[in-house]
Amino acid sequence: MAIAKPRETTEEKTKRLKRLIQVAKKQLDMDDDSYREMLKSVTKKSSTRDMLAWELENVVSRMVKLGFRVRNKPNDRIQAQDRQSKKIRSLWLELNQAGLVRDPSETALAAYVKRQTQVEALQWLNNKQASTVIEALKKWLGRAPSN
Repeated sequence: MAIAKPRETTEEKTKRLKRLIQVAKKQLDMDDDSYREMLKSVTKKSSTRDMLAWELENVVSRMVKLGFRVRNKPNDRIQAQDRQSKKIRSLWLELNQAGLVRDPSETALAAYVKRQTQVEALQWLNNKQASTVIEALKKWLGRAPSN
């Protein structure tokens, strides 16, 4: 489901959802008639032009049920550059070198951070949350078998 980004205005959210729907239409290889029928079945409207954000979210949800998969581009994520974020990345890569983390990617790190803090992205962590992640990574690294 499309989740609002921090400080995203309703207008920005609407534009983002409309773009996402167009990507989904292309990915699902929907012809115009099928697309309009699907819109009508979900919102009683045949165009996204007059839809509200919640209606657009319902359309995205239906398209996900039809098989649409959101594919994040590798450069989609804005990397946090503060000291704590750099430390988190450094520890993550150390864990990978120690064989405790299979996937050293930013995506895998973001998933770990979300499991630990319920925060979607590294750059959105506050100091306390970042410190919690750092300490957890240090403890994990401390349990690594010595060679």
